[in-house]
Amino acid sequence: MKNIFLIGMPSSGKSTVGKRMADALRCRFVDTDKMIVREEGRSIADIFATDGEAYFREAERRVLRTIRPGQSLVVSTGGGMPCFHDNMAYINATGLSVFLDVPVETLVRRMLAHNTDDRPLYRPNDPELLTTLQQRYQDRLLFYRQATLIVTGETTAEKVLMQVGAWL
Repeated sequence: MKNIFLIGMPSSGKSTVGKRMADALRCRFVDTDKMIVREEGRSIADIFATDGEAYFREAERRVLRTIRPGQSLVVSTGGGMPCFHDNMAYINATGLSVFLDVPVETLVRRMLAHNTDDRPLYRPNDPELLTTLQQRYQDRLLFYRQATLIVTGETTAEKVLMQVGAWL
């Protein structure tokens, strides 16, 4: 089976959908953010605070390049991963890319419901969160739209699997 890479904004459901897809397909799920945390031995927030975003983006590149074609993985990527270091080209060369295109208002609702500090670029208590997410979404669309498949609206593993099935 081809690797399946889930891309999209933070809170678009990449990890939740990815775990369920991996279970349904009986393959392994990996989360690139968790791979970075394990490799670095510290949280993403700590990486950003200590070494900055450029260092983190390089760590993303390194981790992504450990994923090879044909490993039968479902991969949840960080929201910005496709936008740096030709990562989107690598993703498309290494597997099937699926953009979970969730409305920004849904992203805000989900972020506020989870209220975690594990996203250094987004703070749930930021009064400008909606505006920040809208701008970041627009900035990233050029990369996200390079995905093999685009799944719009509320995402579920079943909805994504139906669309992915024809490509496997």
